[in-house]
Amino acid sequence: MTLKTFGAACALTLGVSGAALAEYPERPINMVIPYGAGGATDISARTIAEPLGAAVGKPLVMANVTGAGGATGSVAVQNAKEDGYTMLFARVGSHSVNPAMKATLPYTLEDFRFVTVYEINPVACAVSPSSGITSMEDLIAKVEEGGVTYSSSGVGSLLHLAAVMVLSEFGIEEPLTKTTHIPQKGGGAAATAVLNGTATFLCTNSSAIASFVANEQLVPLMVTTAEPVAGFDVPTAADLGKPALHQLVGWTGIAGPDGLPDDVADKWGTWMAAATQDAEFLEKMTSRGSVIELMSPEDANAFIQGQYETFRKLVDDLGMRIEG
Repeated sequence: MTLKTFGAACALTLGVSGAALAEYPERPINMVIPYGAGGATDISARTIAEPLGAAVGKPLVMANVTGAGGATGSVAVQNAKEDGYTMLFARVGSHSVNPAMKATLPYTLEDFRFVTVYEINPVACAVSPSSGITSMEDLIAKVEEGGVTYSSSGVGSLLHLAAVMVLSEFGIEEPLTKTTHIPQKGGGAAATAVLNGTATFLCTNSSAIASFVANEQLVPLMVTTAEPVAGFDVPTAADLGKPALHQLVGWTGIAGPDGLPDDVADKWGTWMAAATQDAEFLEKMTSRGSVIELMSPEDANAFIQGQYETFRKLVDDLGMRIEG
């Protein structure tokens, strides 16, 4: 083969490779949900799945990969091939609270490339109607009496930290010893634990319990926002004089492994812009109290880093850092 012929062959090969890369995605994309069915992450992921799949143009294979407060599913994506075919529904618990609480977490924020954060939702505290508790004042009185339990989506999850922080802000000096934590496998299971009386209360994302509140299966006591939340006719943290609780919010975003190529990340930005404008998606999520706010990669990274720093300070102040 002459040098000229060899050069032409190389150019042809490079052209074919470039065309192949430009055709992403060529097959279904695996979407990892790092928490169990029925929780805020699962609800968000499955609600956006239809409009997102339409934007992508290929099937999205949704899989709940649970365990370790969201860490198991996150590690699965961290270790996946960096080609955009395994992506993560990143969440406040897996990528703000976990890094802040767990010294031995097998990943850092730098191990992921965040395409966007698209949902923010407030935290609401709730009890079962059979508990006889109708206000935060009632709950705090019960805690002082002893025997109160709370559920969460796992040790080191947002729900775990939220309950302890709320109790602390309401004057419980040793919330970790005054109450008993009952971790579950996800936010849905945490809500069920309160429904069936296994736990006294939970503080979780509004989207995870909006239907239970609407059906009067759970009684909300407060929301952590400064402004009222649709569907939750209860005092806000501002109403109760607890502005420090405003920082307790949930969020959902999309992330891939750190080495995700630029062209793949750009496509996700375009797809998410289309999916989050879907009228049915917006109606469903806003009815659950969620705020749909599509962030650029730069804004998402800054927001997530700020959340991490906020929760790390809270963890240090409350002495909740898990070293083992």
